[in-house]
Parts: sequence; structure tokens; C-alpha cells
Amino acid sequence: MALRPVMVNIKALDHSAVGRFWAKALGWSAYSPGVTTYVGPPGGLVWPDPVTIGIDVVPVPEAKAAAKNRVHLDLATASAAHRAELVARLKALGATPADVGQGDVPWTVLADPEGNEFCVLEPREIYRDTGPIAAVVVDCADPRAMARFWGGAMDWTLLEVTDDRAVWRSAKSVGPYLEFLRTPGGKTVPDRVHLDLLPGPGDDKAAEVVRLRALGATDLDVGQGEVPWTCLTDPEGHEFCVLAPSH
Repeated sequence: MALRPVMVNIKALDHSAVGRFWAKALGWSAYSPGVTTYVGPPGGLVWPDPVTIGIDVVPVPEAKAAAKNRVHLDLATASAAHRAELVARLKALGATPADVGQGDVPWTVLADPEGNEFCVLEPREIYRDTGPIAAVVVDCADPRAMARFWGGAMDWTLLEVTDDRAVWRSAKSVGPYLEFLRTPGGKTVPDRVHLDLLPGPGDDKAAEVVRLRALGATDLDVGQGEVPWTCLTDPEGHEFCVLAPSH
């Protein structure tokens, strides 16, 4: 038994507007299957997507805090011209430049219309086949500890672990990477962006939650009440949810 990441969950005051932004940013479609806005590849809603990680934009009453999100998306580009075109298009859609202390770097840091930071990367060979999302990136204090927890939690392949980073990708070598990067500073506010994980078909969600607790996960109460998913935090306090199997 193991889990796989299926969605990045983004909280927003205006979930429809933020969902439309991300759909246009990625060249995907925004779907409204319920009270949230789900952003996934075009051609009709397929969930869970067999290749990529979707985006689920969830309405909340609170605006984003000034603190930098601990989870963000890196977007892939194919050439310098593509990166310049994408940055210009994103700004026209409502993205704004963001300063997170990055200094002089070859990538561009932007924020979506509600201030959620993301990066438009310079062309990198490693991301040439990921699709529009190159990586989901998580700030952390100890990548090796995160490798132990998340390596046990997920069915993805751990490709690299050092003192500075831990990197996974789907065992099928498709879709985006998941990267935990050593970053100064710890958690100061609730996570605005988090991962949602899904058990495999036929797996028992309750058993998966018990297994995660044994690995070091902690139960999280965000006022969710009686819901079919389970909210947890990893050993560094990153919030995530375990969803109910789709079938």
C-alpha cells in the first residue's frame, strides 16, 4: 500500500478567478465539479489524472498572509523565447513580480492574482517532458528527514537525497517532480498551498492513515468537520490531505 500525489490544493478568496488564472497559465481547463474549481488538462474532466498533478482551488474567507508560501509550483519552458513569452502572458493574466529573496537568478518569480508565489524556470533538460508544471516545490528544514517520511508515504521513486534536497517522480517517469528543498525559516502561518494524496484502487484509506501516523504524521484539525478526507501534517508541519479512493 502507498499513496500518490494527485492534486495541489490552493486556498483562495475567489476560487473561480484563481482557477481561471491557473487554467490559462498552464493551457489547461477549469472545471467546477462541486464547491471548488479543479484545473486539469483539457479535453474533459479526468480525475485522478493518470499522469499529471491537478490543481484544486478551494474557497476560504481569509486572504493570504504576507509570509511566503512553503509550497509553490515551478513552470517548465522549452527555450529562452518561450520563457519570455510565458512571463509576459502570465503578467497579462494578472501575475505580478514577487521578491522572495531570490537575488539574481535565471528564473522568474511571480505571484498569482492572490499572491501565491510560483517560478517560471529557464529551460532545463530534466524538465523537458514534464508538461507545463515542472515541479511541486516544498520548503523544508531537513530534506533527509522528509525523504524518510515522504519516501515511506508515497509510491513515487526517490531520485535524489542530499542535505539540500530530496527529489521524487512518479514510478512511471511521467508528469512533474516533487522536490523538498532546504530553506531557512520554519512555518509561521497555516499552509495556503498543500498536497492531496490518494490511495490506490482497492486500498484502505483508514489503514493508510494509520500507516502515516506510524511514520510520523500528526492529525490536523482545520475545522473540516465530518468529511471523507483526512487532514494531517508531516513531521515538519507541512499540511496534507489523504483523499477517499475514487473507486
